[in-house]
Amino acid sequence: MKNYYIGIMSGTSLDGVDAVLAEISATGQAQVLQHVDIPMDSALRKTYFELQKPSENELHLEALAANQLALHYAQAVEKCLAKTTLSPQDIQAIGAHGQTIRHQPGLHDGIGYTRQSLNPSLLAEKSGIDVIADFRSRDIAAGGQGAPLVPAFHWAQFAQAKALAVLNIGGISNLSLLPGKESSTNHPLVTGFDCGPGNALMDYWTHLHLQKNFDDNGQWASQGQVIQELLNSFLNEPYFSKPAPKSTGRDLFNPEWLKKHLKASGCEHNAAVDIQATLLELTAQSVAQALQQGAPETKQLVVCGGGAKNQALLKAIQRLCPFLEKEIQTTEQVGIDPQAVEATAFAWLAWAHKAKQPANLPAVTGAKDLRILGAHYPA
Repeated sequence: MKNYYIGIMSGTSLDGVDAVLAEISATGQAQVLQHVDIPMDSALRKTYFELQKPSENELHLEALAANQLALHYAQAVEKCLAKTTLSPQDIQAIGAHGQTIRHQPGLHDGIGYTRQSLNPSLLAEKSGIDVIADFRSRDIAAGGQGAPLVPAFHWAQFAQAKALAVLNIGGISNLSLLPGKESSTNHPLVTGFDCGPGNALMDYWTHLHLQKNFDDNGQWASQGQVIQELLNSFLNEPYFSKPAPKSTGRDLFNPEWLKKHLKASGCEHNAAVDIQATLLELTAQSVAQALQQGAPETKQLVVCGGGAKNQALLKAIQRLCPFLEKEIQTTEQVGIDPQAVEATAFAWLAWAHKAKQPANLPAVTGAKDLRILGAHYPA
Protein backbone atom coordinates (compact mmCIF):
# COMPACT_ATOMS: atom_id res chain seq x y z
CA MET A 1 0.00 0.00 0.00
CA LYS A 2 1.36 3.40 -0.97
CA ASN A 3 1.92 6.05 1.69
CA TYR A 4 -0.91 8.41 0.81
CA TYR A 5 -1.74 11.03 3.43
CA ILE A 6 -4.05 14.03 3.53
CA GLY A 7 -3.04 17.15 5.42
CA ILE A 8 -5.55 19.85 6.37
CA MET A 9 -4.82 23.33 7.65
CA SER A 10 -6.97 26.32 8.57
CA GLY A 11 -4.65 29.07 9.69
CA THR A 12 -4.67 32.19 11.82
CA SER A 13 -6.06 34.27 8.96
CA LEU A 14 -9.30 32.24 9.03
CA ASP A 15 -9.76 32.75 5.30
CA GLY A 16 -10.30 29.12 4.37
CA VAL A 17 -9.32 25.48 4.58
CA ASP A 18 -6.37 24.06 2.62
CA ALA A 19 -6.12 20.31 2.03
CA VAL A 20 -3.44 18.36 0.22
CA LEU A 21 -3.13 14.76 -0.84
CA ALA A 22 0.51 13.75 -0.65
CA GLU A 23 2.53 10.63 -1.19
CA ILE A 24 5.25 10.43 1.45
CA SER A 25 8.33 8.27 0.99
CA ALA A 26 9.90 6.08 3.65
CA THR A 27 12.48 8.84 4.20
CA GLY A 28 9.83 11.54 4.69
CA GLN A 29 9.91 13.28 1.31
CA ALA A 30 6.45 14.50 0.32
CA GLN A 31 5.10 14.74 -3.20
CA VAL A 32 1.91 16.78 -3.45
CA LEU A 33 -0.60 15.09 -5.74
CA GLN A 34 -3.63 17.31 -5.15
CA HIS A 35 -4.30 20.62 -3.43
CA VAL A 36 -7.75 22.06 -2.81
CA ASP A 37 -9.05 24.95 -0.79
CA ILE A 38 -12.52 25.82 0.37
CA PRO A 39 -13.58 29.16 1.85
CA MET A 40 -14.42 29.37 5.53
CA ASP A 41 -18.14 29.82 6.15
CA SER A 42 -18.61 33.46 7.18
CA ALA A 43 -20.62 32.63 10.31
CA LEU A 44 -18.02 30.08 11.42
CA ARG A 45 -15.24 32.59 10.72
CA LYS A 46 -17.04 35.15 12.90
CA THR A 47 -17.45 32.61 15.71
CA TYR A 48 -13.76 31.73 15.67
CA PHE A 49 -12.79 35.39 15.81
CA GLU A 50 -15.06 35.76 18.85
CA LEU A 51 -13.51 32.67 20.47
CA GLN A 52 -10.06 34.26 20.37
CA LYS A 53 -10.95 35.94 23.66
CA PRO A 54 -13.13 34.97 26.65
CA SER A 55 -16.84 35.28 26.00
CA GLU A 56 -20.16 34.15 27.37
CA ASN A 57 -21.06 30.49 26.77
CA GLU A 58 -17.75 29.90 24.97
CA LEU A 59 -17.60 26.17 25.80
CA HIS A 60 -20.90 25.58 23.99
CA LEU A 61 -19.94 27.85 21.08
CA GLU A 62 -16.57 26.14 20.64
CA ALA A 63 -18.09 22.64 20.66
CA LEU A 64 -20.53 23.55 17.89
CA ALA A 65 -17.81 25.36 15.93
CA ALA A 66 -15.59 22.26 16.24
CA ASN A 67 -18.37 20.18 14.69
CA GLN A 68 -18.78 22.65 11.83
CA LEU A 69 -15.04 22.77 11.20
CA ALA A 70 -14.91 18.96 11.05
CA LEU A 71 -17.63 19.06 8.37
CA HIS A 72 -15.60 21.69 6.46
CA TYR A 73 -12.56 19.42 6.70
CA ALA A 74 -14.57 16.40 5.54
CA GLN A 75 -15.77 18.42 2.54
CA ALA A 76 -12.15 19.28 1.70
CA VAL A 77 -11.18 15.59 1.91
CA GLU A 78 -14.04 14.63 -0.39
CA LYS A 79 -13.07 17.35 -2.86
CA CYS A 80 -9.44 16.19 -2.79
CA LEU A 81 -10.28 12.54 -3.43
CA ALA A 82 -12.80 13.42 -6.16
CA LYS A 83 -9.88 14.61 -8.30
CA THR A 84 -8.27 11.15 -8.14
CA THR A 85 -9.15 7.48 -8.52
CA LEU A 86 -8.39 6.91 -4.83
CA SER A 87 -10.91 5.95 -2.15
CA PRO A 88 -10.81 6.59 1.60
CA GLN A 89 -9.40 3.08 2.08
CA ASP A 90 -6.30 4.09 0.11
CA ILE A 91 -5.39 6.87 2.56
CA GLN A 92 -3.26 6.02 5.57
CA ALA A 93 -4.40 8.97 7.68
CA ILE A 94 -5.50 12.58 7.74
CA GLY A 95 -3.28 15.03 9.60
CA ALA A 96 -5.69 17.71 10.86
CA HIS A 97 -4.46 20.84 12.59
CA GLY A 98 -7.76 22.37 13.72
CA GLN A 99 -8.30 26.06 14.42
CA THR A 100 -6.11 27.62 17.10
CA ILE A 101 -8.24 29.67 19.49
CA ARG A 102 -5.79 29.97 22.42
CA HIS A 103 -2.04 29.43 22.58
CA GLN A 104 -0.55 30.02 26.03
CA PRO A 105 2.40 27.67 26.57
CA GLY A 106 4.15 27.91 29.92
CA LEU A 107 1.67 30.42 31.34
CA HIS A 108 -0.58 30.40 34.43
CA ASP A 109 0.65 27.18 36.10
CA GLY A 110 4.08 26.79 34.50
CA ILE A 111 2.70 24.29 31.97
CA GLY A 112 0.14 26.32 30.06
CA TYR A 113 -1.96 25.01 27.22
CA THR A 114 -2.88 25.31 23.58
CA ARG A 115 -6.31 24.76 22.06
CA GLN A 116 -6.96 23.80 18.45
CA SER A 117 -10.69 23.59 17.92
CA LEU A 118 -11.84 20.51 15.97
CA ASN A 119 -13.96 17.40 16.44
CA PRO A 120 -11.54 14.79 15.06
CA SER A 121 -13.91 11.92 15.89
CA LEU A 122 -16.54 13.49 13.65
CA LEU A 123 -13.98 13.99 10.88
CA ALA A 124 -12.98 10.30 11.11
CA GLU A 125 -16.65 9.33 11.02
CA LYS A 126 -17.49 11.48 8.00
CA SER A 127 -14.35 10.77 5.98
CA GLY A 128 -13.92 7.05 6.74
CA ILE A 129 -10.18 7.72 7.27
CA ASP A 130 -8.03 7.59 10.40
CA VAL A 131 -7.39 11.07 11.79
CA ILE A 132 -4.29 12.29 13.63
CA ALA A 133 -4.92 15.57 15.47
CA ASP A 134 -3.88 17.60 18.53
CA PHE A 135 -0.21 17.75 17.51
CA ARG A 136 0.86 20.59 19.81
CA SER A 137 -0.18 19.37 23.28
CA ARG A 138 2.45 16.65 23.63
CA ASP A 139 5.28 19.10 23.07
CA ILE A 140 3.82 21.50 25.65
CA ALA A 141 3.52 18.63 28.14
CA ALA A 142 7.27 18.09 27.62
CA GLY A 143 7.97 21.72 28.50
CA GLY A 144 7.93 23.11 24.96
CA GLN A 145 6.09 25.88 23.17
CA GLY A 146 4.10 23.46 21.00
CA ALA A 147 5.11 25.66 18.07
CA PRO A 148 6.30 26.09 15.47
CA LEU A 149 5.99 22.46 14.34
CA VAL A 150 6.82 22.90 10.66
CA PRO A 151 10.66 23.21 10.90
CA ALA A 152 11.09 19.40 11.08
CA PHE A 153 9.07 19.09 7.85
CA HIS A 154 10.96 21.98 6.26
CA TRP A 155 14.23 20.16 7.04
CA ALA A 156 12.95 16.91 5.50
CA GLN A 157 11.60 18.69 2.43
CA PHE A 158 13.75 21.72 1.67
CA ALA A 159 17.21 21.32 3.25
CA GLN A 160 19.99 22.01 0.76
CA ALA A 161 23.78 21.89 0.71
CA LYS A 162 24.03 25.42 2.09
CA ALA A 163 22.14 27.13 4.93
CA LEU A 164 18.60 28.13 4.06
CA ALA A 165 15.78 29.92 5.86
CA VAL A 166 12.13 29.08 5.19
CA LEU A 167 9.66 31.83 6.06
CA ASN A 168 5.98 31.02 6.40
CA ILE A 169 3.77 34.11 6.29
CA GLY A 170 0.29 33.20 7.46
CA GLY A 171 -1.63 35.18 10.05
CA ILE A 172 1.58 34.90 12.09
CA SER A 173 5.00 34.70 10.43
CA ASN A 174 7.48 32.01 11.44
CA LEU A 175 10.98 31.04 10.42
CA SER A 176 12.72 27.70 10.01
CA LEU A 177 16.50 28.07 10.00
CA LEU A 178 18.03 25.09 8.23
CA PRO A 179 21.77 24.42 8.39
CA GLY A 180 23.47 23.23 5.23
CA LYS A 181 23.48 19.47 4.78
CA GLU A 182 27.22 19.72 4.25
CA SER A 183 27.59 20.80 7.90
CA SER A 184 25.17 18.41 9.60
CA THR A 185 22.57 15.75 8.94
CA ASN A 186 21.14 16.01 12.44
CA HIS A 187 18.08 17.91 13.60
CA PRO A 188 19.53 19.73 16.65
CA LEU A 189 21.04 22.47 14.49
CA VAL A 190 17.63 23.17 12.96
CA THR A 191 16.03 26.12 14.74
CA GLY A 192 12.88 28.12 14.24
CA PHE A 193 10.39 30.40 15.94
CA ASP A 194 7.49 32.77 15.37
CA CYS A 195 8.71 36.20 14.24
CA GLY A 196 5.50 38.10 14.99
CA PRO A 197 2.47 39.18 12.96
CA GLY A 198 2.27 38.06 9.36
CA ASN A 199 -1.01 38.89 7.63
CA ALA A 200 -3.30 38.96 10.67
CA LEU A 201 -3.18 42.68 11.49
CA MET A 202 -3.01 43.76 7.84
CA ASP A 203 -6.04 41.60 7.04
CA TYR A 204 -7.97 43.01 10.00
CA TRP A 205 -7.22 46.61 8.99
CA THR A 206 -8.09 45.94 5.34
CA HIS A 207 -11.42 44.37 6.29
CA LEU A 208 -12.22 47.24 8.66
CA HIS A 209 -11.60 49.96 6.07
CA LEU A 210 -12.10 48.33 2.66
CA GLN A 211 -14.49 45.47 3.58
CA LYS A 212 -12.07 43.08 1.86
CA ASN A 213 -10.51 40.01 3.46
CA PHE A 214 -6.95 40.98 2.46
CA ASP A 215 -4.86 43.62 0.74
CA ASP A 216 -4.32 42.02 -2.67
CA ASN A 217 -0.58 42.06 -3.47
CA GLY A 218 -0.10 44.83 -0.90
CA GLN A 219 -1.53 47.36 -3.37
CA TRP A 220 -3.30 49.43 -0.70
CA ALA A 221 -0.29 49.46 1.63
CA SER A 222 1.90 50.57 -1.30
CA GLN A 223 -0.16 53.77 -1.60
CA GLY A 224 0.60 54.83 1.98
CA GLN A 225 3.56 56.21 3.91
CA VAL A 226 5.12 54.50 6.93
CA ILE A 227 4.39 56.36 10.18
CA GLN A 228 7.69 56.17 12.06
CA GLU A 229 6.23 56.95 15.51
CA LEU A 230 3.72 54.13 15.15
CA LEU A 231 6.32 51.70 13.82
CA ASN A 232 8.60 52.50 16.76
CA SER A 233 5.73 51.84 19.16
CA PHE A 234 5.03 48.49 17.46
CA LEU A 235 8.66 47.43 17.58
CA ASN A 236 8.90 48.19 21.31
CA GLU A 237 6.72 45.12 21.90
CA PRO A 238 8.82 42.90 24.24
CA TYR A 239 8.03 39.78 22.18
CA PHE A 240 10.36 40.94 19.39
CA SER A 241 13.44 41.02 21.62
CA LYS A 242 12.54 37.84 23.52
CA PRO A 243 15.02 35.02 22.82
CA ALA A 244 13.91 31.80 21.15
CA PRO A 245 12.33 29.36 21.68
CA LYS A 246 9.19 31.43 21.42
CA SER A 247 5.78 31.29 19.79
CA THR A 248 2.84 33.64 19.55
CA GLY A 249 -0.58 34.13 17.98
CA ARG A 250 -3.75 36.16 18.18
CA ASP A 251 -3.50 36.02 21.99
CA LEU A 252 -0.98 38.84 21.56
CA PHE A 253 -1.16 40.27 18.04
CA ASN A 254 -4.84 41.14 17.80
CA PRO A 255 -7.01 44.24 17.16
CA GLU A 256 -6.75 45.30 20.82
CA TRP A 257 -2.92 45.27 20.55
CA LEU A 258 -3.14 47.44 17.45
CA LYS A 259 -5.57 49.89 19.08
CA LYS A 260 -3.31 50.16 22.14
CA HIS A 261 -0.34 51.17 19.99
CA LEU A 262 -2.39 53.57 17.86
CA LYS A 263 -3.42 55.35 21.04
CA ALA A 264 0.03 55.26 22.68
CA SER A 265 1.69 56.76 19.58
CA GLY A 266 -1.02 59.37 19.03
CA CYS A 267 -1.78 57.93 15.58
CA GLU A 268 -5.44 57.05 16.06
CA HIS A 269 -6.55 59.62 13.49
CA ASN A 270 -3.83 59.11 10.88
CA ALA A 271 -4.88 58.05 7.40
CA ALA A 272 -5.92 54.38 7.29
CA VAL A 273 -3.71 53.75 4.24
CA ASP A 274 -0.65 55.01 6.14
CA ILE A 275 -1.45 52.70 9.05
CA GLN A 276 -1.69 49.81 6.56
CA ALA A 277 1.72 50.74 5.13
CA THR A 278 3.12 50.75 8.67
CA LEU A 279 1.64 47.33 9.42
CA LEU A 280 3.30 45.92 6.30
CA GLU A 281 6.60 47.47 7.37
CA LEU A 282 6.15 45.93 10.84
CA THR A 283 5.84 42.43 9.36
CA ALA A 284 8.88 43.01 7.14
CA GLN A 285 11.03 44.48 9.93
CA SER A 286 10.13 41.75 12.42
CA VAL A 287 11.17 39.12 9.85
CA ALA A 288 14.45 40.90 9.06
CA GLN A 289 15.21 41.35 12.76
CA ALA A 290 14.46 37.68 13.42
CA LEU A 291 16.80 36.58 10.64
CA GLN A 292 19.61 38.80 11.87
CA GLN A 293 19.18 37.58 15.44
CA GLY A 294 18.63 33.90 14.70
CA ALA A 295 20.78 33.19 11.65
CA PRO A 296 22.87 36.12 10.44
CA GLU A 297 24.79 33.74 8.15
CA THR A 298 21.63 33.04 6.10
CA LYS A 299 22.19 33.67 2.40
CA GLN A 300 18.90 32.41 0.96
CA LEU A 301 15.27 32.90 2.02
CA VAL A 302 12.37 30.85 0.68
CA VAL A 303 8.80 31.99 1.42
CA CYS A 304 5.49 30.16 1.71
CA GLY A 305 1.99 30.90 3.04
CA GLY A 306 -0.51 33.48 1.86
CA GLY A 307 2.03 36.28 2.33
CA ALA A 308 4.14 34.79 -0.47
CA LYS A 309 1.62 36.38 -2.86
CA ASN A 310 2.17 39.87 -1.43
CA GLN A 311 4.87 41.33 -3.68
CA ALA A 312 4.99 44.60 -1.72
CA LEU A 313 5.78 42.66 1.45
CA LEU A 314 8.44 40.50 -0.23
CA LYS A 315 10.11 43.62 -1.67
CA ALA A 316 10.15 45.21 1.80
CA ILE A 317 11.77 42.11 3.31
CA GLN A 318 14.34 42.01 0.49
CA ARG A 319 15.19 45.69 1.11
CA LEU A 320 15.71 45.03 4.82
CA CYS A 321 17.87 41.92 4.28
CA PRO A 322 20.88 43.08 2.21
CA PHE A 323 22.86 40.11 3.58
CA LEU A 324 20.85 37.69 1.38
CA GLU A 325 22.90 36.62 -1.62
CA LYS A 326 19.92 35.56 -3.72
CA GLU A 327 16.56 37.13 -4.47
CA ILE A 328 13.80 35.86 -2.23
CA GLN A 329 12.10 32.84 -3.79
CA THR A 330 8.83 31.11 -3.01
CA THR A 331 8.57 27.39 -2.34
CA GLU A 332 7.03 27.06 -5.82
CA GLN A 333 10.61 27.21 -7.08
CA VAL A 334 11.68 24.35 -4.80
CA GLY A 335 8.77 22.02 -5.39
CA ILE A 336 5.58 22.97 -3.47
CA ASP A 337 2.90 25.60 -4.04
CA PRO A 338 3.39 28.20 -1.26
CA GLN A 339 -0.28 27.92 -0.33
CA ALA A 340 0.03 24.14 0.13
CA VAL A 341 3.13 23.95 2.33
CA GLU A 342 1.47 24.09 5.76
CA ALA A 343 -1.20 21.54 4.85
CA THR A 344 1.55 19.28 3.47
CA ALA A 345 3.40 19.67 6.77
CA PHE A 346 0.38 18.24 8.61
CA ALA A 347 0.20 15.31 6.18
CA TRP A 348 3.87 14.76 7.04
CA LEU A 349 3.15 15.03 10.78
CA ALA A 350 0.47 12.34 10.39
CA TRP A 351 3.04 10.17 8.57
CA ALA A 352 5.53 10.73 11.40
CA HIS A 353 2.91 9.72 13.98
CA LYS A 354 2.06 6.50 12.11
CA ALA A 355 5.78 5.78 11.65
CA LYS A 356 6.33 6.32 15.43
CA GLN A 357 8.85 8.99 14.54
CA PRO A 358 9.34 12.04 16.79
CA ALA A 359 8.40 15.24 14.98
CA ASN A 360 9.15 18.01 17.44
CA LEU A 361 12.56 19.64 17.53
CA PRO A 362 13.63 20.56 21.08
CA ALA A 363 15.97 23.24 19.72
CA VAL A 364 12.90 24.86 18.14
CA THR A 365 10.17 24.40 20.75
CA GLY A 366 12.20 24.15 23.95
CA ALA A 367 10.79 20.73 24.86
CA LYS A 368 13.00 18.59 27.08
CA ASP A 369 13.33 15.89 24.42
CA LEU A 370 11.97 14.44 21.17
CA ARG A 371 8.32 13.34 21.27
CA ILE A 372 5.86 11.56 18.98
CA LEU A 373 3.14 14.10 18.31
CA GLY A 374 -0.60 13.78 17.85
CA ALA A 375 -3.56 11.70 18.96
CA HIS A 376 -5.03 8.94 16.81
CA TYR A 377 -8.76 8.72 16.02
CA PRO A 378 -9.49 5.50 14.07
CA ALA A 379 -12.05 5.59 11.26
